[in-house]
Amino acid sequence: MSVKEFLGQQAVNVAVGGHYTLANWFDAQGKPRTFACRTSRVSPFLMMVAVPVVGRVGDRITSYFGDFGKLDGHISDITAGSFLLELAMTTSMREKLATKLSWLDKKQKDPAVRDSRTHSRIIPARSHSTLTFADGSTRSCFIIDMSASGVAVSADLQPQLGMPLAVGTCVGRVVRLLPHGFAVKFVEQQNRNELDRLIVRPAPARPAGSAELPVRRAG
Repeated sequence: MSVKEFLGQQAVNVAVGGHYTLANWFDAQGKPRTFACRTSRVSPFLMMVAVPVVGRVGDRITSYFGDFGKLDGHISDITAGSFLLELAMTTSMREKLATKLSWLDKKQKDPAVRDSRTHSRIIPARSHSTLTFADGSTRSCFIIDMSASGVAVSADLQPQLGMPLAVGTCVGRVVRLLPHGFAVKFVEQQNRNELDRLIVRPAPARPAGSAELPVRRAG
């Protein structure tokens, strides 16, 4: 199914964070690379997922989301910074997912529901930004979350601790490596109300296979 067709179907617009593995994407040690991701639209059969590495139509995906659990499937269609994942599930699994989606839909429409963590970390409405390195080179990245003092991102590279770089227009250094990305602490604390404008600066997505890390395609 295409993204255009899916957008015309009944589904829930919901942002749920998670991580995923492309079956044919490996790091320098030959281990599967895991990247952060976030849903934007979900049904019991398909989901739109914003990602740092898009992959190709037909690629197998293994993913995990805190609200949904482990989900497997393959890429049905791609668009800039996202892919449409066709879910491989049993009937009972689809029924459970449908129930969960109904609950999430009601929860996000209830103004009384609040997440206490929003005072410290922000999940932006737009998921992608640009990394700029000391030599002037750039790379697209996926924003996991952000705050006035720093940002956590996922990208098709893993920089060294202490490396200076900018995320959007905010300059900082890599201070922590995460299971699915890395954390950057800003040199100067930013205005919380300006974060989206300062940090979210998308660059053209890099197709899978164009990373500098070794990539091995399944035969």
